Amino acid sequence: MNRRRLALLVVVALVAIAAAFFVSTQRNAPRETPGLPLLPALPADLNAVTAVTVRKGSATPNLTLHKAGQQWSVAERGDYPADVSKLRQLLVSLRDARIVEAKTADPARFSAIGVEDPVDAGAAGAEIAVLTAGGQSAVIVGKATGNGNFVRRQGENRAYSVEPSITVETEPRFWIDARLIDVPVALIQSVEFKPAAGAVFALHRLNPADNTFSLDGVPAGRKAKDGHALAPSPSMLTGLNAEDVAASSTIDFTSPFQVTVTLTDGKILTLLGTVVADKHWIQITSNKDAELTAKTQGRAFEIASYRYDEIFKPLEQLLEALPPKSAPAPTPKGGSKPAPTASPVPKSKPTGAAATPPHAEDKAAPAATP
Repeated sequence: MNRRRLALLVVVALVAIAAAFFVSTQRNAPRETPGLPLLPALPADLNAVTAVTVRKGSATPNLTLHKAGQQWSVAERGDYPADVSKLRQLLVSLRDARIVEAKTADPARFSAIGVEDPVDAGAAGAEIAVLTAGGQSAVIVGKATGNGNFVRRQGENRAYSVEPSITVETEPRFWIDARLIDVPVALIQSVEFKPAAGAVFALHRLNPADNTFSLDGVPAGRKAKDGHALAPSPSMLTGLNAEDVAASSTIDFTSPFQVTVTLTDGKILTLLGTVVADKHWIQITSNKDAELTAKTQGRAFEIASYRYDEIFKPLEQLLEALPPKSAPAPTPKGGSKPAPTASPVPKSKPTGAAATPPHAEDKAAPAATP
């Protein structure tokens, strides 16, 4: 056997030994024991968390929640305040997640359970990264299974099933603090309406005890509804929540509908409304509520269409309905009106000797005697 062939055999043997060793180590590699925490580095004290990012189908985060002082905010919504209760719920679910079973370590099968790389377009799962002063914990949360999810810790090639389930929303609008105004109708003293087109009209409270209102600006020939029917909707400004938020400069408010609400304590709320495509946007200012002003200044809020309609009412909804118009007389078939029937002309009575007695023309005159 020559040296060249011997060297070749040695190389083949070494490759075979290396392959066998790799398979052996993969088979005997330690796996997480069921019941162990998914993210052991995540601190029990959730106040130690400084930021949370979410990626899905993108190389950059779709969502960034970060903490400045004691305030959590949504970076993708101009650092608008975040809903801390939703954030805490997510962090608790990550902290409490326990491994149920080890799953595939084959990257080719990751997409089937939604734990493929979140950068991939159309990725089914989402990567959640939790940042603390001590570092970062990141996990890709995939499809649901049983009472939990398939997951894969970032940087690892082993997938697991965990319980309880982890639910994550990637849309920034879901994470904003949706609360805007909560004013009971009993506190409303008056409401002035300035439509984008048309005359100004206003409601004024008459009697706080029975919640009756009067209407200023009733058009001539029309009548306002009764005092109870004129009262604003009980939910006009009660529990008003935002669906989304944007910089007010990005929404067209050139011809808004303005509503000014004066409260019994002297506070005045001014709301501007506009509809863009199928979305209903408002701006809010207050003369005395500094907290509300700080939250709403320079921002526009999308609200549900039915809530928008409760605030920006047209005048017609406050007026009694017009009486129905009388129906025109039916037109005869053929489209032509019947010709009027002529009244009979009475015959005049005979006067004097010249008058011809009735039926005289029917009697023959007597023959003359020779």
